[in-house]
Amino acid sequence: VTGVQTCALPISHRMETSNYGFSKVVALSFEEAIDKTKSCCQAEGFGNLTTIDMKAKMKEKINVDMENYVILGMCNPKLANEAVQVEYEIGLLLPCNFIVYQKGDTVHVAAQRPSVMSQVATNEALNTLVNTAEEKILKILTAI
Repeated sequence: VTGVQTCALPISHRMETSNYGFSKVVALSFEEAIDKTKSCCQAEGFGNLTTIDMKAKMKEKINVDMENYVILGMCNPKLANEAVQVEYEIGLLLPCNFIVYQKGDTVHVAAQRPSVMSQVATNEALNTLVNTAEEKILKILTAI
């Protein structure tokens, strides 16, 4: 990914940033990372709306094997409601997706950057909500 920045922290705290997301390597098993992501999201007011097991779906739909990869559709109802009141079609960019995936022995957790919404939906009234969501997502990833 171009434009990735890495902080000089221990591997369990190192966060990478791209123009569309934040990610980090975690010292957890794949299943532990999913559970920890869900619990840290819940602590910040996000609920799990959807869980897509990409490994299982790719095997089922096109008979392709891949490593563990789960997409978690997380939503903070308060922020989502406020965003929809400001920009009714913002739902096209919701929920906030988190992914947990495995490459070899390494487990990664990543989340989309809510600020990407500001680049697409230019309604300035969304800026405060986007900033709040981004702060919460960074707090979640830091806690994992």
